[in-house]
Amino acid sequence: MTQNFERVFGKIKPVIGMVHIGALPGTPLFDPSFDLLAAAHADLVALQEAGFDAVMFGNENDRPYEFQVDTASTATMAAIIGQLKPEIRVPFGVNVLWDPMSSVALGAATGAAFVREIFTGTYASDMGPWTPDAGRAMRYRDRLNRPDMVMLYNISAEFAHSLDQRSLPDRARSAVFSSIPDAVLVSGQITGEAAALSDLEAVKAVLPDIAVMANTGVKHETVADVLAVADGCIVGSSLKVDGNTWNPVDPDRASDFMARARKARA
Repeated sequence: MTQNFERVFGKIKPVIGMVHIGALPGTPLFDPSFDLLAAAHADLVALQEAGFDAVMFGNENDRPYEFQVDTASTATMAAIIGQLKPEIRVPFGVNVLWDPMSSVALGAATGAAFVREIFTGTYASDMGPWTPDAGRAMRYRDRLNRPDMVMLYNISAEFAHSLDQRSLPDRARSAVFSSIPDAVLVSGQITGEAAALSDLEAVKAVLPDIAVMANTGVKHETVADVLAVADGCIVGSSLKVDGNTWNPVDPDRASDFMARARKARA
């Protein structure tokens, strides 16, 4: 594990719960009557009460997604996180889909411990050609005086197909060498869809000394199997009312999930 990763998460396999902020101003699904702050606060409280090791704020409902996010989205996320920050008791991270530079900027501005994004690779996606620039994002992080901010690299982009003909493990190994992530994330095809356990096993086999985390689709009935292989996981949809991504966090589902995760880690 990198020093940054261990400093934030310690020796445990962290379980990170998602606070999915509602559709933000300027996006097609924005509803001015919806209280973004109150909804995010309720989810934060539920996750912390359930005992999650960390939380991450994301803009999952800013569909259709963009590669260069409107400044209003990032600013609104910063305002919400800023108002919630006095109540955040665990390490928190951010992700502005699908914009590495905005994600880094938001993380630096809010004091986030970590940031998640697609930083490497070349993809054909629902949003068009996808060519992130890890070097630019990492240098931006350091220019903002946040070399301590943990960088979580999702190497299997959702809503996309890699144009790189190398295998997933080869891409993961190469990304670690060339782009120095603190952790590598393995995803399913879309939000809420599980990464194949065989993919997690294959990536972990070639990266024994780097944290490899499951990024999507971890469920109550699969968390023990996932944590037997992965060095942690990020979970959102499974914690929601009826398991629906767009619903609020269900405190009972969240508590049950963490009880299973703690048992698996023990």
